[in-house]
Amino acid sequence: MSKVTVNKVKAAGDVELKEKVVAINRVVKTTKGGRTFSFSALVVVGNENGIVGQGLGKAKEVQEAITKGIEDAKKSLVKVPIMHGTIPHDQLAKDGAAKVLIKPAAHGTGVIAGGSMRAVLESAGVTDVLAKSLGSANPHNVVKATIKALTLLREPVQVAKDRNLQLKKVFNG
Repeated sequence: MSKVTVNKVKAAGDVELKEKVVAINRVVKTTKGGRTFSFSALVVVGNENGIVGQGLGKAKEVQEAITKGIEDAKKSLVKVPIMHGTIPHDQLAKDGAAKVLIKPAAHGTGVIAGGSMRAVLESAGVTDVLAKSLGSANPHNVVKATIKALTLLREPVQVAKDRNLQLKKVFNG
């Protein structure tokens, strides 16, 4: 079951985060007293301006699982370099059996990505990107691989500094 809902929450440091529920899973445990239901919720939070995180919440009720997922996601926030609404360069990342490829796109392209990847990229604030999930479609691993790919991105200023180049020379040839 893949369902995306958006709500606004406040994080520590007064950054307004928007939450997206990526997946809700119902688990049934059979005991001698009958069936016991519990739920797990995969949640992505971000400020749509370069900060994103993911969390997993488990509880006996759906809303409680979502709340726990939001709290877990706030603990794993990462900063993503975004330039003019897109990412600085191509990036491939893998987590578990999920492999994701993200590429920068021209202005006006939009977010071309599947459900789990789309939630992460939109929460991070990326508006133009081409993305493809190459391995497993498991939403947990796809979300983790997408966040891993975003954290591996490097800004051109940092790359130029590491190579002892002036940025003007990089852009002018």
